[in-house]
Amino acid sequence: MKNFKIIKSLALTVMVVLFTSCSKDDDSFVNVTVNGTVLEGDRSDFNGDIDASFTGNGGSAKRSFIWNNNLRTADYSADITATSAGVFRMIVADSEGSVVLDRTINGATEPDSIDGVTSSGTSGIWTVTIELTNFKGDGSFSLSEGN
Repeated sequence: MKNFKIIKSLALTVMVVLFTSCSKDDDSFVNVTVNGTVLEGDRSDFNGDIDASFTGNGGSAKRSFIWNNNLRTADYSADITATSAGVFRMIVADSEGSVVLDRTINGATEPDSIDGVTSSGTSGIWTVTIELTNFKGDGSFSLSEGN
């Protein structure tokens, strides 16, 4: 009976150690939120100005959404506050699939922000892709119809 209690106690201890060491609290993640909607990898569509934010603890992700741009260009801006060498990349393609913007911010170097006007493209439904690689920190980006 004494051996049974020792084995039972040892088994319980092993189970507790296994469950606590398998915690997902340390898993890396990246969240991208556009106009209040969290992008989970599925395509979402947006009209009007885009205001977005993102955060991560070392994770990587690629998120895409479509955006109705009635003009031939778009104004853009993005900035990050990264605590390590994470990378933010924004790729914008016009309604015909031509890339009108492909910009990157590297968390390990300056500058930590970008802004400007995209190249001229075809108005209509544009595709915006955000890539975060090993990103630890937070940031934001915006898009609005150009001139």
